[in-house]
Amino acid sequence: MQPELTLRSNLATLTLDPAHQPELTLSPRLAELTPGSACHPEMTLSPGSTELTLDPAHQPEDTPAPNLAELTLEPVHCRPELLDACADLINEQWPRSRASRLHSLGQSSDAFPLCLMLLSPRPTPEVDPIVVGHARLSRVLDRPQSLLVETVVVARALRGRGFGRRLMEGLEAFAQARGFRRLHLTTHDQLQFYAHLGYQLGEPVQGLVFTSQQLPATLLRVFPRAPSPRPPCKAPSLTVQTASRAPKGPSLPPPPPLPEPLTTSPPPPAGPPPQSLLETQYQDLRGCPIFWMEKDI
Repeated sequence: MQPELTLRSNLATLTLDPAHQPELTLSPRLAELTPGSACHPEMTLSPGSTELTLDPAHQPEDTPAPNLAELTLEPVHCRPELLDACADLINEQWPRSRASRLHSLGQSSDAFPLCLMLLSPRPTPEVDPIVVGHARLSRVLDRPQSLLVETVVVARALRGRGFGRRLMEGLEAFAQARGFRRLHLTTHDQLQFYAHLGYQLGEPVQGLVFTSQQLPATLLRVFPRAPSPRPPCKAPSLTVQTASRAPKGPSLPPPPPLPEPLTTSPPPPAGPPPQSLLETQYQDLRGCPIFWMEKDI
């Protein structure tokens, strides 16, 4: 089909032949219009003006969607000029004080915890890359070959396009190249996403907020461990209570023994009860159910 140009103010519809009419001079009061060879967006010319207005619905996007093959994974502390953009990305999902967020990102180092950004390069070197995603890696107490993955987030406008998978695959390659063999994480509602990536349900672990080679392992063990299910409460001993409250004087005969229960239930199994993708016995600090997952890399 041949492109059409519609002129207002009672002007006729002109049909341009791109092969024989590369340019069209409208009048001394209107600028020259050269139709592009790739596409012909709808254009509206105002009478008595040299302005050319493009229909926004047909304008090309200023920022194209990032290419998965061009994404890079870089530590935050190696790109300090992107701290603000990374903080905005995280706060879009979990609102928090900007100063507190920047302080947390500023603690990133090669000695862990370490914050990583998934970046998409821009067409020109003068413009900063786009921060597509973020994740934080921390060491795990008593597990030297494990890392805890935290604060996994992808830009809201780019979700559902494979960037989350690309971020997790980059984290695994990053950790494996540094000698780690297992990743741990927690989630509330993304179990199926992580299950498709090979993660399985696991037990809680304790991530270290800071690490140093000068701190002995015995000192690190003093810190509280990850929350675990509370053991069942035991009924108090009636004999001990009676003896402690007995007045001074001649000893009283012991109370009669309690009757045996009619039915006996088997003792509870040792260790935490099993969890599934639908139910879990673990909770976060706010009391919401939380699923612990892990993967060997």
